Amino acid sequence: MSNLLVLTTASGCHFQSKPSCGYPAPTIEDFFFKPIFSIGGFEFTKPILLMLLSAAIVLAVFWMAFRKPKLVPRGIQNVGEVGILAVRDQILRPQLGSKGDRYLPFLVSLFFFIWLMNLWELIPVAQFPATSKFAFPVGLTLVVWVTYMFIGMKHQGPIGYFKNMAVPPGAPWWILPLLSPIELLSNIIVRPFTLSIRLMANMLSGHLLLLVFSIASWYLFSATIGLLFAAVSFIVFLLVFILEVLITLLQAFIFTTLTAFYISDALEPAH
Repeated sequence: MSNLLVLTTASGCHFQSKPSCGYPAPTIEDFFFKPIFSIGGFEFTKPILLMLLSAAIVLAVFWMAFRKPKLVPRGIQNVGEVGILAVRDQILRPQLGSKGDRYLPFLVSLFFFIWLMNLWELIPVAQFPATSKFAFPVGLTLVVWVTYMFIGMKHQGPIGYFKNMAVPPGAPWWILPLLSPIELLSNIIVRPFTLSIRLMANMLSGHLLLLVFSIASWYLFSATIGLLFAAVSFIVFLLVFILEVLITLLQAFIFTTLTAFYISDALEPAH
C-alpha cells in the first residue's frame, strides 16, 4: 500500500522478533512521496502520475468507444454507452431532468475521472488513491464551483443569482439580516469546502485502514499463536478491501450527484 509496507516486509519485522521490533504503524508520512523527477521547483510525484494516467485512460476508453460508432453497438462501444447511460439516468436526470443533457459530457468525465483516481488504491503496484491528496479534490471542486457560479450568473443574472441565493423563498423579512449571510456563506464557501473534504477524508481513511491491517497481517505472522492473530487481521483486511471497492464508486457518485444538484440550483432559483 505504501513504501512503509515494502520496508516492513523486507525487514522481516514481526512482533516476536528477537530483538523485538515495534509495530510499524502507518503515519501521515505515507501520503508523501519522493519526486520521480523535478523541473525547477516542480516535483513530479506518484500521485500526479496516477492523476495523469486516470485522465489518459478516460480519454482513451471513450475515444475508442465512439471514434467509429455503430447503430448496433459492440465491444467497447457497449461499455462506453453503458457508462454514459448510467451517469445520465442515475445522476443527471434525477437532478436536472432532460433539459440538463447538455451537461452530460462534463458529468461523465467527472464521474469516471474521480472513480479511476479512487480505484488506484486497490490496484497492485499503484496502491494509492490520488484523491487522498487534498490538492486533487480541491482542484476538482474549484472546477465545479466556477461552473455552477458561471451558470447561475448566466441564467439568473449576477444580481438575481446572488439575491436568490441570499433570500430563501418564503423567509420572513425580519430574519433575513441573520439568514442571508449564512445562506451566502453556505452556497459560496461551505458547499465547495464540504465537497472537497468529503472526498479526501473518505479516501484517506480507507487507505489508512488498508495499511493498518495489511501491515498487521505481516507483523503478526509467525509459527506460533501469532498465526491466528495474523489470520484474523488478514480477514479484516479483505473485508475492508471489499468495502473500499464500493466506497471508491460511491464517492465518485456522491461528488458527481452533488455537482449535478449545484448546477440544477444555479439554472433555476428555488421555489
